[in-house]
Amino acid sequence: MPLEPHDFLARRWQLARVIEDSLTASTTRFAGQASVTETGAHWTYAETGHLYLASGQSLVAERSYLWQPSGQGVDISFPDGRAFHRMDLSGGGDHHWCDPDSYDVTYSFAHWPAWRAVWRVKGPRKDYVMTTDYAYITED
Repeated sequence: MPLEPHDFLARRWQLARVIEDSLTASTTRFAGQASVTETGAHWTYAETGHLYLASGQSLVAERSYLWQPSGQGVDISFPDGRAFHRMDLSGGGDHHWCDPDSYDVTYSFAHWPAWRAVWRVKGPRKDYVMTTDYAYITED
């Protein structure tokens, strides 16, 4: 059965992210949580957690996006409304060009309600793969 956008509504997710940087031969990790909340015409995706750098330093990190359900997917925008990419809920990927860098994402929902996003980023000063695993947090 295909996923529907409402499957993401009002859910909280545990995140585990690994960033493998080919240019620096380093690994960065992120651990945190994300929430998706309905805020009128769109949904707000917000994540917060700790970024663990290869040097051993830990930083608090957060980011947010606007999600707009559309057909069998979700159109994702930056907080200022600029288009970012589309999440196809049947899996697959999308591309985002931010001159001079190329961002390619692949989504997998094969183990729903766990899911994964893999970003491959290339540019003159970027070459990394960022894998984020999402696990549904059940409400007690």
